[in-house]
Amino acid sequence: MSETRSPAPVERPVVLTIAGSDSGGGAGIQADLKTIEATGGFGVSALTAVTAQNTTGVESSHVLPVAELQAQTEAVRSDFDVAAVKTGMLATTEVVETVTEYAADLSCPLVVDPVMVAATGDRLLTEAAEAAYEDLIAEATLVTPNADEAGVLTDVEPEDEAGARLAGQRLLTMGADAALVKGGHMPGDEVLDVLVTEDHIETARHPRVDTDATHGSGCALSAAIAARLAHGEPLVDAVGRGVAFMERAVRYHHDVGEGPGAVHHLVALRNESTREATAEAVTGAVRRFERENVRPLVPEVGMNVVGATPYAEGTDETAAVEGRITKTLDGVRATRGVRFEASSHLARFLLSAREYHPGLRFAVNCRFDDDVEAALDSVGWPVAEYDRAAEPDDAAGTMDWGARQAFTGGGGKGDRAVAVVDRGAVGKEPMTKLVAEAATKLADRVLELERAVASGPDADD
Repeated sequence: MSETRSPAPVERPVVLTIAGSDSGGGAGIQADLKTIEATGGFGVSALTAVTAQNTTGVESSHVLPVAELQAQTEAVRSDFDVAAVKTGMLATTEVVETVTEYAADLSCPLVVDPVMVAATGDRLLTEAAEAAYEDLIAEATLVTPNADEAGVLTDVEPEDEAGARLAGQRLLTMGADAALVKGGHMPGDEVLDVLVTEDHIETARHPRVDTDATHGSGCALSAAIAARLAHGEPLVDAVGRGVAFMERAVRYHHDVGEGPGAVHHLVALRNESTREATAEAVTGAVRRFERENVRPLVPEVGMNVVGATPYAEGTDETAAVEGRITKTLDGVRATRGVRFEASSHLARFLLSAREYHPGLRFAVNCRFDDDVEAALDSVGWPVAEYDRAAEPDDAAGTMDWGARQAFTGGGGKGDRAVAVVDRGAVGKEPMTKLVAEAATKLADRVLELERAVASGPDADD
């Protein structure tokens, strides 16, 4: 008979969301609870309304009696040590006023997401309730309106940085400690977010993700910020990490429903869980190259293999050989093991290539010369290239620029290239970069290319 096991309870800060339900699962209470869990909090809720909606729009909405809302908040208050609160869809004047009364007694951070209009254009807040928001905003640690909501609340229609700054400052005069005016609804190829506090104004610009699948992005952002505040993070840090969380959730959104889809609230958590497997995949490819002796393909500067996690956004989410794979007297050998953030140039190239083909996860740099060029012709792969001499002076970096040139068709067969040729420059060794969705496929391609080089007419290595 087995003995009973000792419990091992986990402590997480409690975050309360007061919002409506989204039957489509992408926004509202559902989005908040997913996000809070993904960012290390324990989510509790108080439901304000039930909506019948999906990725194409809102079909109906039913506001719960205020007494039921009060019962929910009281149940939470009586049992949980709430570390942060966020609000979403409040729907009516009476609900806004009820939440404001509750907020007045809070001793923890309050994030107010003034949900007024769904991403589909459907109105989620009665006009009479808009004026009641001023008292709730006065209780807020942070208020997070998009441009449309900022216009309703402040009579300023932010279309640029100056307008966003002014709207944020007006929200502070209404009593908020800070305001984040989100730029997703502003025109332009870049998204401009403006954080206004009593002490300073911070602006952040980032490329717009070319998708309409932003349903739930505002909920995810405010919930992520609330969870970070519950952990005790400073406001500026919580906002920065929340924005990064939301950007990734939008880029790698769920392809569900007949509409644009929904943001991926657990994407950062899923990405983190793949780090060990990614490093192991890179290690497997390296061991295979050592075993099969790919010496004819190793450049003078050495070879490296890099692997990105499925939802990687930075070099800290790429694993590579610490050092290089170098030639020995009778083969090749990795100088050290595999770790994250061990590659710079090749990792940046892979990340840039993923902007055009997000499924690419692995890359390797190989030698390039006449023999390799002939071998590439013989294997028949789509090959792209870029010319360093054509790189403009204002390019962000050769790896970023080169990937764009190759994978947007500027280098020939960039549409689905598996090999990218860099013919080098003064002080820069010519190079072939191979890419693939899987490490095993990448290794297969390297070995196929090595065999083609070895069987070429001028093979002497």
